Amino acid sequence: MAKNGMPPSHARDVNGSGIPLKPFYGPHDGEEAAETLEGGEPGVFPYLRGLRKDGYRARLWTMRQYAGFATAAESNERYRYLLARGQTGLSVAFDLPTQLGYDSDAPQARGEVGKVGVAIDHVRDMETLLDGIPLDSVSVSMTINSPASILLAMVLAVARRRGIAFDKLNGTVQNDVLKEYVARGTYIYPPKASMRLVTDVMAYCAREVPQWNTISISGYHIREAGSTAVEEIGFTLANAKAYLNAARAAGLDVDTIAPRISFFWNAHNDFFEEVAKFRAARLLWAQITRDEFGAKDPRSHMLRFHTQTGGSTLTAQEPDNNVVRVAIQAMAAVLGGTQSLHTNGKDEALALPTAESARLALRTQQIIGYESGAAGVTDPLAGSYYVESLTAELLERARVLIAEVDALGGSVDAIASGFMQSRIAESAYRAQQAIEDGTQVVVGVNRFAEPGEAGREMALQRIEPAVERAQVERLARYRAERSAPTVATRLADIERAARGSDNLMPPFVEAIDAGATLGEICNTLRAVFGTYVAHEVVA
Repeated sequence: MAKNGMPPSHARDVNGSGIPLKPFYGPHDGEEAAETLEGGEPGVFPYLRGLRKDGYRARLWTMRQYAGFATAAESNERYRYLLARGQTGLSVAFDLPTQLGYDSDAPQARGEVGKVGVAIDHVRDMETLLDGIPLDSVSVSMTINSPASILLAMVLAVARRRGIAFDKLNGTVQNDVLKEYVARGTYIYPPKASMRLVTDVMAYCAREVPQWNTISISGYHIREAGSTAVEEIGFTLANAKAYLNAARAAGLDVDTIAPRISFFWNAHNDFFEEVAKFRAARLLWAQITRDEFGAKDPRSHMLRFHTQTGGSTLTAQEPDNNVVRVAIQAMAAVLGGTQSLHTNGKDEALALPTAESARLALRTQQIIGYESGAAGVTDPLAGSYYVESLTAELLERARVLIAEVDALGGSVDAIASGFMQSRIAESAYRAQQAIEDGTQVVVGVNRFAEPGEAGREMALQRIEPAVERAQVERLARYRAERSAPTVATRLADIERAARGSDNLMPPFVEAIDAGATLGEICNTLRAVFGTYVAHEVVA
């Protein structure tokens, strides 16, 4: 016990979600937890202990390193580099103009082209990005939201040009616009129009691209914005319910849509809470899909998820420490049963990762998978009095939070009222206060800092201004070589569909194949749907 009568900073009485912690957990705690948790075996509803009976024994999780920077050619080189070193799936990071639906020569794109991801303006860029990547055997994930349907149309156009049937494609498009209004900010259109684009992708892929995950509902960015683990579960699953309700309103059957929904979670530093979080979310989603939406297909009940280690936990000070943080977070994701995993590079608090730090991050996954023994047993922490008790507590608190969102009319109304944003902001403030007053230790920052370490130079990934100039020049040549009248006709088809009720995916694919750019299509939609402007919410 510290001199002031409070526990030392490494032994807090309450965790980051506000859950009181006991010094010891025993059989009684396990019995209490069992009353909340339905338990059962792995591979059996409600999947608390995992989606498959054999866990990772038959197949490890997909090692899917998130990457993309500068040009399509440079990003393709990084993908090939990682695939040659054992990566098993692609995860594409797009630059900010692409995420916001602007071409690289748009005034709004100036200074941002290729900076936080790869610049993709048209189908030729996408062809370059995926050059040499066998689309019928490598799973491609794309972190893109407002213009997700258009980037997916580019992938489909590339597949068609290669003669690959759409039903052979396997991948994921994030396509989760609701969390953009809450936590991330890369929205374009008002929520109603955005939700239409989401359901159009769902309906089209159900018919044409049946192995594609049409939405990856993201708790990751909610957590990065400052939420607690409870809020990450509650708000993410509340958003998932909103998407299922929108699909149902569009006439789509839940058992057609739900099996192709996946989730994207964060892995933070509180090891045991993170393991419990994944388990609680899996159980809760199974109950929601069965009991609230009447899903009968077991695949609809299964919460399949990708995990990324916590970017906001990385420090610019003593960046080598981030290797340890990432390893702990990755192990929590594995013990929580993730289907796919990205491990951050140690330098990502400073810049995009270099090839060397990306390789080390991948090696972290491989060591966990092949050397640690963690993959040998399904749900190895099952039966832990502490983990089971924490799982039950997270489950119950998340249920309460989802009920609060439901009482406000669901996620769309809760976002419009500012409820979600305010809750996340409050949690972020409390977490930052704990760091500043020292009750939450960050090694190398507010404790155990090495003198002079903050100024130490390290090699960083740099994006030179010449990248933007070259991308703009390529875009100009592309426009000059295409058939402008054909593009105009295809854009008119999109406008007609947008003003009506036809599914927008077919005209998107045709327009992309004819040479339309991302920005031209998004501007056509802006003219019909308008753009969303966030309003300050006064609590």
